[in-house]
Amino acid sequence: MGKPKRERTLADTEAQAVTRNLRVSPQKLNLVAAMIRGKKVNTALADLAFSRKRIAGDVKKTLESAIANAENNHDLDVDALVVKEAFVSKGLVMKRFSPRARGRVGQIQKPFANLTIVVREVEETA
Repeated sequence: MGKPKRERTLADTEAQAVTRNLRVSPQKLNLVAAMIRGKKVNTALADLAFSRKRIAGDVKKTLESAIANAENNHDLDVDALVVKEAFVSKGLVMKRFSPRARGRVGQIQKPFANLTIVVREVEETA
């Protein structure tokens, strides 16, 4: 016995990877995610490898994981993959406090973000 198997939410030609609790603000992460949206996988990996943003390495790892999921779990052709979606959601926010003048306190917010990358196999047009 056990729970019944959950239906797959993605199409048969798609695979995804999710990274949770990245220590960066969602706004900054979305700048890097927008850089790879809609591009072929090889181009997106090259763009992330040469990006100067600190979080680009983690986005690259997530994209590589989505590619591996597509290849190993869903038998998709790696050369025909395109980044269909790359979206960012807000995670938790750590709140810290810093002493300020005259006995007051200043709040420091340390946000976290979640990243989801969906890759899709497309047919080559001649």
